[in-house]
Amino acid sequence: MEIKHKSHLKETSNSKSFGFMPDNREIHSFELSNKKGMKVTIINYGATITSLEIPTSEGKIVDVVLGFDSLSSYLESYYLPSAPYFGTTVGRYAGRIHNGTFTLNGTKYELTKNNNGNSLHGGNIGFGRKVWNVTNQNSGENPSITFSLLSENLDENYPGELHIDLTYTLTEENELKLDYKAVSTEDTIINLTHHSYFNLDGHNTSVLDQKVFVNADKMLETNHENIPTGNFTALTNHDFDFRAEKKCPASIDNSFVINQTDTVAATLLSSKNNLKMSVFTNQPSVHIYVGGNCFDVLKGKNDAVYHKTSGICFETQNFPDAPNQAHFPDSVLKKGREYIQETVYKFENIN
Repeated sequence: MEIKHKSHLKETSNSKSFGFMPDNREIHSFELSNKKGMKVTIINYGATITSLEIPTSEGKIVDVVLGFDSLSSYLESYYLPSAPYFGTTVGRYAGRIHNGTFTLNGTKYELTKNNNGNSLHGGNIGFGRKVWNVTNQNSGENPSITFSLLSENLDENYPGELHIDLTYTLTEENELKLDYKAVSTEDTIINLTHHSYFNLDGHNTSVLDQKVFVNADKMLETNHENIPTGNFTALTNHDFDFRAEKKCPASIDNSFVINQTDTVAATLLSSKNNLKMSVFTNQPSVHIYVGGNCFDVLKGKNDAVYHKTSGICFETQNFPDAPNQAHFPDSVLKKGREYIQETVYKFENIN
């Protein structure tokens, strides 16, 4: 069954109202569920995942992502001392761009400097703060939903009118698939990612007892502002060598160079719930960040108090600051060409 919504969203069995934007646009939440009892809830504000429920081998259901119960909390979270970007779609450019500037085809572009004189996660009003349209839904086996966004030319000073489609698919193999496609009317730069904070012990706990594996033998070297220097750090004998799984670090904000894009990029393991999450992507990097602090200003879902080790992000993406580093993977999307980003988060019970 296929339902197409172009403009006005009607309440259906899998969608309900999630509140109203300051300009009175209504935000809806949508639910995808599979036969195994896995369920994901997504709102069209930022094409944001608000909950991800996984059945455990003991028969209980655990919500493995951080989030809020209300739209107002998502809106207010951008005014915290450090915005958490819970579950959002990050664009046009994920990560930091040095000095908020880049040059493309001989023209210098000045972006919003929203992070210590640099541009972070697309600027002040990135894709996570925009209202997306639902353009396609499929129910039944492997249900999916497509969110679409038109980012106008010079949106946050990025060139080209960019059209983005993001399709979430929930498979019967307990995979959450994210398929991004984008086309621009002009040459532009692009780097889209997903910013869920995962916690396989449950969103209201800490990730420190969970184990991490990352399929990388090097990561990007960064300076004191967390801007890539252009060099790489070898991970042999490094605290962040996760090729042998080890406990989640209390503090990390680093981009790992994935060894092969056709194998698993990273995993997260919970012995408490016997759950494993595997991350697959066609991107060259996974940026790993532990956080979630809401500074005792906002409460999370079910009145959870989120703190600085509440969740771990696996942001599959191109390298931060690639537009300013000639030897990094190309971040330019040519006019009329299609950008394709694929990421899968797969969940399984382990014994």
